[in-house]
Amino acid sequence: MTETKEKNAGLAYAQKIADELKLPNAGVQAVVNLLQEGATIPFIARYRKEVTGSLDEVVIAQIRDRFAQLEELDKRRQSILSSMEERNLLTDELKAKIEQAPSLTELEDIYLPYRPKRKTRATAAREKGLEPLAKEIFAGSPKDCVTEATRFVDSEKGVASADDALAGARDIIAEWIAEDPHARKEMRKYWFSRSSFTSTMVKGKETEGEKFKDYFDWSESVTAIPSHRILAMLRGETEGFLKLKLNPPEEEAQQMLERRFVKGRNTSYEQCRIAAQDSYKRLLAPAMETELRAELKTRADEGAIEVFVRNARELLMAPPLGQKAVLGVDPGFRTGCKVVCLDRQGALLHHDVIYPLFSQGGGSDGSASKAEQKVVELLKKYDVEAIALGNGTASRETEAFLRAIDYKAAGLPSIPIVVVNESGASIYSASEVAREEFGDYDITVRGAVSIGRRLMDPLAELVKIDPKSIGVGQYQHDVDQTALQRSLDDTVMSCVNAVGVELNTASKQLLSYVSGLGPQIAANIVKYRDENGAFAGRNQLKKVPRLGPKAYEQCAGFLRIRGAKNPLDSSAVHPERYDLVERMARDAGLRVDDLINNEGNTAKINVGKYVDNEVGLPTLKDIIKELEKPGRDPRSQLEPVKFAEGIHSIDDLKEGMRLPGIVTNVTAFGAFVDVGVHQDGLVHVSEMADKFIKDPSTFVKVNQQVNVVVMQVDKGRKRISLSMKR
Repeated sequence: MTETKEKNAGLAYAQKIADELKLPNAGVQAVVNLLQEGATIPFIARYRKEVTGSLDEVVIAQIRDRFAQLEELDKRRQSILSSMEERNLLTDELKAKIEQAPSLTELEDIYLPYRPKRKTRATAAREKGLEPLAKEIFAGSPKDCVTEATRFVDSEKGVASADDALAGARDIIAEWIAEDPHARKEMRKYWFSRSSFTSTMVKGKETEGEKFKDYFDWSESVTAIPSHRILAMLRGETEGFLKLKLNPPEEEAQQMLERRFVKGRNTSYEQCRIAAQDSYKRLLAPAMETELRAELKTRADEGAIEVFVRNARELLMAPPLGQKAVLGVDPGFRTGCKVVCLDRQGALLHHDVIYPLFSQGGGSDGSASKAEQKVVELLKKYDVEAIALGNGTASRETEAFLRAIDYKAAGLPSIPIVVVNESGASIYSASEVAREEFGDYDITVRGAVSIGRRLMDPLAELVKIDPKSIGVGQYQHDVDQTALQRSLDDTVMSCVNAVGVELNTASKQLLSYVSGLGPQIAANIVKYRDENGAFAGRNQLKKVPRLGPKAYEQCAGFLRIRGAKNPLDSSAVHPERYDLVERMARDAGLRVDDLINNEGNTAKINVGKYVDNEVGLPTLKDIIKELEKPGRDPRSQLEPVKFAEGIHSIDDLKEGMRLPGIVTNVTAFGAFVDVGVHQDGLVHVSEMADKFIKDPSTFVKVNQQVNVVVMQVDKGRKRISLSMKR
């Protein structure tokens, strides 16, 4: 019975979501069914295109989230119905209203008058027997309220006079007005459209709260205020530097209530007018401000999370160097530069320290030449193919040292030197993941390894770090952390599965984001690999403990086995379609091997011939594309940025300088750009182009190389203003 009820609810939800998002009902229903069966978003988007109508990951996530909202709404609806039924308050009319309430807000408005309350002024008045008087006044009945109120004077109940009785009656009326669903709906609309967000300085906090000085005297309409300003002011309030107020024009709001509840000019309606004013100031206005604050915070969170997720995706999908032997360098002055040698799989072969900038004693004793000799020796011994240099302290000076080495004279080929963003590397170095990987090494070695591996494969390395620590976004620590984590998990999973994962070299952290796996099965895969050697084929995954048929179905297409006996095991073709590919090859008089990387042979295949009830053209076209370029990486080619020579610190900057840089972060108000001085500069959205740009992310992306002009340098506050349009 319960299963049937849930199924019917699911059908109703799917229809509602389809109507809201203007999507085919069949596709939405298919997504809902697949999600309830345990399918992941990447799997549905990639391998179930026929049943969903080729819906992409963004739309599938919207369906999932809206479905969850509707489920929560119905849970609350049932809870309210049960509560009211237990207290014998449920009438047929009320039940119908509750069952038809389309949103949580309207549902709570209906329930508000019946919700169990703590003692209020209205409940106290009712205990004094004043509700009959309140009803008479609210209906406009008494011609003389004072005379009528005299009947309710009762010193034993605490009603000493007619004025006391009228005051109590007004308290009851004020609560009725505040709990009226129609009044709340009208007032909510008014507050949400006419309110201003006002910020003022807390007296005596001028100096301490300097960073919030832009908001010491600020007011802006709630319909126009952007998310970053909302979060900035809320942080200022939390830290005790700002006072915030939300409100629309008060007189107009009170007039709205009077028009609804004050119908005449007799003494009863005068009492109603006073009650309406009290209801607004004491009950409705605080409730509306609380609701509006929550709504603005939610809106700001959504905006900030969207910015953060977009930036994180760009960072995670940064171009990889690929499988190359790398020398990782974590730069430093007094303590020297930590260097590590990594093989093509990222394994640590050697670590050392060089002092190219200062000797251990702080003087100059030829340590630079010793450092150069050491670098050349390591490059030769470990056949290094690229140098990864962290962008932290002493990065520019170390880069100059590395570029000054005469590699040709040393008998070495030209070796690329790539500056790597090391945000979060220190977090990784001290993490449990790093201790597990490199328990016998100190954090400086771990940090250098992370820098080297980030060059080889940014995605594989960054999944080991909390995304909130990788240096992109705005106010990410102020937003709803549950919502942020859910969005980040979706993003990381999307990126990992879009790229695909090499089964025989991937860490358990990377494997845990593969569709259908998770931390425990990922750990089991690594353990099985350690105990039994490299996987020979995808089918061998079925031997991994706890990796059942459902998990295999979800993960298999996203895992790659380079050099496998079956060439399809290194592609994104799902094992469920291997028989189909083999049939295609046989029909063409070829072997499967003949279709791999051979557009001439795949062009001979008439995909329309293989359409049936299970497989349609979307999947068949995907298969052909994958055969032509098996396991293709969607990430772009690596293009190392080269900063301007002679510009090492903020002291070297002058207004008007034109410099190359790389975008490190994109926010709602502009983009931060690294120009090689250890302090990112800001390109305000107004300085991005001659034309108006509303959303900076439509103009620049994280990791994009740009040219900028220095507009202003504030050395005291360490602020650099840049322009991209001059």
